[in-house]
Amino acid sequence: MDLSKVTLEIFSKLEQKWLSHCENTNKTRVLSIDGGGTGIVAGASLIHLEEQIRLKTGDPQARIADFFDIIAGTGIGALLAAMLAADDGTGRPLFTAAEAVGFIRTRKSDLFKAKFPGILRRRGKFSGNSMDKALKEAFKREDGELLTLKETCKPLLVPCFDLKSSAPFVFSRADASESPSFNFELWKVCRATLATPGLFKPFSLTSIDGKTSCTAVDGGLVMNNPTSAAVTHVLHNKRDFPSVNGVEDLLVLSLGNGPSNASRGRKLPNTNHCSTSSVVEIVLDGVAETVDQMLGNAFCWNRTDYVRIQANGLISEGVVGQRKEVEEVLKERGVESLPFGGKRLLTESNGERIGSFVQRLVVSGRSTSLPPSPCKFTAVSPLLNR
Repeated sequence: MDLSKVTLEIFSKLEQKWLSHCENTNKTRVLSIDGGGTGIVAGASLIHLEEQIRLKTGDPQARIADFFDIIAGTGIGALLAAMLAADDGTGRPLFTAAEAVGFIRTRKSDLFKAKFPGILRRRGKFSGNSMDKALKEAFKREDGELLTLKETCKPLLVPCFDLKSSAPFVFSRADASESPSFNFELWKVCRATLATPGLFKPFSLTSIDGKTSCTAVDGGLVMNNPTSAAVTHVLHNKRDFPSVNGVEDLLVLSLGNGPSNASRGRKLPNTNHCSTSSVVEIVLDGVAETVDQMLGNAFCWNRTDYVRIQANGLISEGVVGQRKEVEEVLKERGVESLPFGGKRLLTESNGERIGSFVQRLVVSGRSTSLPPSPCKFTAVSPLLNR
């Protein structure tokens, strides 16, 4: 045995491990979950993400929130994000990834309960009361108290569009921690970003102290992919993230939710005109893809720091059952935005890409430099004192 070669190999591996540790220790970790789509892609990705974290750390109790410094979500993605970040009262997440996805799956008929049978209408509306009840159940503590935006294990960002100010409004734990005027019940935050026009009425909500009000519709109209909002929040929030000076200090995982049903194989009719519904679907998918394109350019120097998981074909025909859906999503080959437009098909599958990301994610451990109750300096809000 050549001891010199063995020694060199050992030291090379130790050096790689040390360099990897140095590279990741100070990075702020961002998780972003899209709205819209079917929810299958994000749900499958989250379940696999938590399974991989537990596998690579050897900790069966590890949760996604342990390894991210901020979680953002829109629409159905916001509901998933809030369930993963909600505090159970002991400082631990209220739901595992599998429990959160399972809740949405089993309560889907309550969350999206048809208000009209649709016989006389092409598109029926959903019952807001039914969704309210399901969301309250999800975010209620054992003592019966409803959780607020402030009561989350990690910083949370959820966008909606406020009809009163005709501008986006982003709910954040940072603002909620600073003032009760920006603290809202968590179920209402999710309800606001899920208020899709045409399916639900605009949802009116007020802060805990009653000083801030908002008439909300679906956050997906303006931020279906909230990754850019999360990145911007971290870059400009020096109180909570003092070590972040640029994107080189970030580690970002962005989960798509699959293209909308109407966007799959979208074709123009013989008249070469798009219907109104098709235009809406193009806008929602286009906004999400534009954000991905911009972030891809921002991280082009090191694409391992920004990973986007999105479907390129989604579920094959005939696939039935949760486990089968998860397997189908994870075995699809990943796609990546190119610097000057377009996409390329990667050799790695979505599951392999998540596994590679987790390898970098867990190197720094679950420790975080964030304060127990993150907050940030805020500007005067046009919504205040309404």
